[in-house]
Amino acid sequence: MTTSVLDLFNIGIGPSSSHTMGPMKAARVFVEALEADGKLVRTARLATKLYGSLGATGRGHSSDTAVLLGLMGECPRAIDVTAIPDMVAAVRAYKKLKLLGKQSVDFTEETDLQLLPRERLDFHPNGMEFWAYDKDGSELSRAIFYSIGGGFIVSESEAEADHFVEESNAPQEPYPFSDAKELLAHAEASGKPISVIMMANEEALRPRKQVRSALLEIWAVMQECVERGCSRGGEMPGLKVNRRAADLYSQLSKRPEMALTDPLTILDWVNLYALAVNEENAVGGRVVTAPTNGAAGIIPAVLHYYSRFVPGASDDGVVRFLLTAGAVGRLFKENASISGAEVGCQGEVGSACSMAAAGLTEVLGGTPEQVENAAEIGMEHNLGLTCDPIGGLVQVPCIERNAMAAVKAINAARLALRGDGRHFVSLDKVIRTMRITGRDMQSKYKETAEGGLAVGVPISATVVDC
Repeated sequence: MTTSVLDLFNIGIGPSSSHTMGPMKAARVFVEALEADGKLVRTARLATKLYGSLGATGRGHSSDTAVLLGLMGECPRAIDVTAIPDMVAAVRAYKKLKLLGKQSVDFTEETDLQLLPRERLDFHPNGMEFWAYDKDGSELSRAIFYSIGGGFIVSESEAEADHFVEESNAPQEPYPFSDAKELLAHAEASGKPISVIMMANEEALRPRKQVRSALLEIWAVMQECVERGCSRGGEMPGLKVNRRAADLYSQLSKRPEMALTDPLTILDWVNLYALAVNEENAVGGRVVTAPTNGAAGIIPAVLHYYSRFVPGASDDGVVRFLLTAGAVGRLFKENASISGAEVGCQGEVGSACSMAAAGLTEVLGGTPEQVENAAEIGMEHNLGLTCDPIGGLVQVPCIERNAMAAVKAINAARLALRGDGRHFVSLDKVIRTMRITGRDMQSKYKETAEGGLAVGVPISATVVDC
């Protein structure tokens, strides 16, 4: 199935697109199906099992909370993040769950929501299973879903039928492409930049005005997230790590003249933007998957760099940036993966770095060949990046890693713009290499908190269960 740019940039909540947003969506889909089949009113009990990576780091990523919210009918985009603690506390205190806000059932979390890190379903490490029973204990319904990264979910039937196959009745794109080579061929034949090609494809799905409006809404949410992150200090729950963005913002704001003597002060601001977003993500705030929550700070940071430090920056440039980044993100999602549980952090931070480098190159006047070169540089130097969150929490090393990758994306764009677009390693080859590297990587380095820094930095068991 062809991926729209508006699929890649989802407005939702932290701390994880695959571990929080995906399970919330899946739980809601399950109870909506019960209602559609007339089984909701007969449901007296529900049970859920989270397998593999979801089981291993589910509590640190709030997967348990997400399932409860989804069963209650909440969705990541619309939920009031300030209401979440009270909603979940009520379920746990009274051991009652109101499905879709309508049908009240008994729910004992200890037995009805199991996390099983040692068990895995076949299709993807992020598997989950739901059951519904009537008052006599008879099974009413059962369903399996997979959270495949970026907030995307697929059902068991979709996975078995290869849901990636294009539907025959789907709108036909004027510039179809399955790899970077085809995308560059369209650019050369039409004489159009990648952003224009991507916009034309988006218009096959919805009007141009709607695409532009949605992309600017995404940019607005990114800006709001940075503003919140810059204004909130204190300690993040879990590892008890202090938030840094607010202090850094205060330092930079008090000394604006520093840029006159230290040109690299601009990079301090880029670091700030990335830290602000991912600290908000870590505490469950509203963010944009770009293309995931774990990598949500990179594209906003580079977009803020463009908006605030590049002369002539405009909303049109923001739209072009996101369209170009979306074209590259589509290549990673459809030809490899953007799931840390499947290919490691190279699929999250690496993909986001590549996307940001491409978007920035486009708005700085780069040719399609230079855009592709920048995207290749951005991923090439993230190959093999492991996903090893300490305590299963999106705090260390994830937050700081976003800042590092944002700076790397800017440098990738600058390197590409200094060349003519010709380079030795193509983006397609890097994407294939990333997929193969992820396949070869041991599971302990893929969002299980069983390897790397996750075990190299010991913490108490009580922290892991936060």
